[in-house]
Amino acid sequence: QVQLVESGGGLVQAGGSLRLSCAASGSIFSINAMGWYRQAPGKQRELVAAITSGGNTNYADSVKGRFTISRDNAKNTVYLVMNSLKPEDTALYYCRFAGVVRGPGGVAVDYWGQGTQVTVSS
Repeated sequence: QVQLVESGGGLVQAGGSLRLSCAASGSIFSINAMGWYRQAPGKQRELVAAITSGGNTNYADSVKGRFTISRDNAKNTVYLVMNSLKPEDTALYYCRFAGVVRGPGGVAVDYWGQGTQVTVSS
């Protein structure tokens, strides 16, 4: 019902920058929030940043001041600009979508993307 297409991951040297994009499409009635999570090998998945429909943002302490999340409501797309990247930012980054799909009464859904790899070399 909702498809998420992630892009923008890759290999970058420490101190470099990357921009991740996640475009949502399908039978979307409304979006409550979209965000990015990451999971490094051997670690639990953690929130990186999220943004609500009203534009409120939430960041992990480890990325505050370095990462910026934004969204284009017309395109149902969320972006994550990552600056001053560190080797510890290396992980698989997942896009998350929380919203309502079209249908009788509306159905609340929660979707995850397949992930895009970010690797930061020292």
